[in-house]
Amino acid sequence: MKKAGLRILISLILIASLNMTVYATPLDDLRKQKEETQKELDKANSAVSSLKNQKQEVEEEISELDAQLIDIIASVSLLEDEIDELNEQIEQTKQEYEEAKAVEEAQYDAMKLRIKFMYEKGELSYVEILTQAKSFSDMVNKTDYVEKLYEYDRKMLLEYQAAKEAVAEVQAKLEAEEEQLEVDLQELQEEQNTLNQLMEEKKAEAADYDNQISKAKQDAAAYKAKLKQQNSEIKKLEAEEAAKKAAQAAKSSSSGSSASAQSTISNSGGSASGKQIANYACQFIGNPYVFGGTSLTNGCDCSGFTYSVYKANGYNIPRVGTAQRTIGTEVSYSDAQPGDIICYPGHVGIYIGGGQIVHASTPSGGIKIGSATYTTILTVRRVVN
Repeated sequence: MKKAGLRILISLILIASLNMTVYATPLDDLRKQKEETQKELDKANSAVSSLKNQKQEVEEEISELDAQLIDIIASVSLLEDEIDELNEQIEQTKQEYEEAKAVEEAQYDAMKLRIKFMYEKGELSYVEILTQAKSFSDMVNKTDYVEKLYEYDRKMLLEYQAAKEAVAEVQAKLEAEEEQLEVDLQELQEEQNTLNQLMEEKKAEAADYDNQISKAKQDAAAYKAKLKQQNSEIKKLEAEEAAKKAAQAAKSSSSGSSASAQSTISNSGGSASGKQIANYACQFIGNPYVFGGTSLTNGCDCSGFTYSVYKANGYNIPRVGTAQRTIGTEVSYSDAQPGDIICYPGHVGIYIGGGQIVHASTPSGGIKIGSATYTTILTVRRVVN
C-alpha cells in the first residue's frame, strides 16, 4: 500500500515538472535570430572598416612607390643625357685621335725617308755636304742645318706621339665613364622595372580590397535588410502577443466582472425573472460596442444590447432607446431591481443591483459594468415582475 502511494506521489511530481517546462516561443527564437543577425552585421561593418584601413595602407605604399619611381625616371633621364653627351665627346676625341694619328704617321714616314736617305748615303753624305761648302761659314751653316733638320723631325714626332697618347687617354677615360654610366643606367632600369612590377601588384591588391569592401558592404546590406525584416516580424509578434494578453486580461476582467456582477445580483432583492435577465446580460461583458449593432457577441450599441438581452429571454421590446423609455411599468430608482431598464438622455442600461448597471457603453469600453448614477436618470422601466 505504501509502495502504491509512493508511485502515485512520484507520478504527480513528474507531471508537475512536465507542466512547469518552459518552451521557447517563436518570438524568443526570432529575437535570438535578430541577435545573431546583429552580430553578423557588426562583423560585416567591422570588416568594411578594417578593409578600408588596409586599402589605405596599400594606397600609401603605392604613393611611396610612385614617388620612388618618379625619382628613378628622373635619374634615368639624367643618365641618358649624360651618356649622350659622353658619346658626343667620345666621337670628338675619336676624330682628334684619328687626326693626330694621321699626322704622326705622315711625320714618321717623312722622317723615315730622310733617315733612310742619309743612312743609304752613309757618312759620305755628311762629308760631301761639308766638302761642298764654299767656305767655312757655309760649312758651319750646312752642318747646323742638318742637325736642326734632324732635331725638328724628332721633336715633331715626339709631339705628335704625345698628342696621340693624350687623346687616347682622354678617350679611354670617357669610355670608362660611359661604361660606368651604362652600368648605372642598367641598374636603374632594373630597379624601375622592379618598382613597376611592385606597383602593379599593389594596384591589383588595392583593386582586390575594393572587391572585398564591395562584398562586405553587400553582406552588411543583406544583414541590414534581414535585421529590418526581423524587427518588423518581432513588432508584429509583439503586437499579436500584446493583443492576446489584452484579450486575456479583458476576458479575465470580464470574468471577474461577471462573477462580481452575479454576486451583486444574487445579493440584491427582486424577482427571479429579473435576476435571470441581469445574469444573462452579464455573460457578454467584454464584448465590443458597435454602433447600430444588435449582436451580443460581435457587437451592439446600448439599445441593441437591451433589445437582444430581452429578446433572448422571450421578451419583445422596441429596438431604439427613446421607445424603451415607455415600456413596462415606471418605478423609482430607489425601488429599482435587477433586470430593470434604466433610461438616460441618449442611453439605456440594465440594472443589476448595488447601484450598478450592465450596458454597451462606448467603442473603447464595450459591454461593461458601470455606475447607475453616472448621469441623470430619466426613467426606470420594469418589464418583468
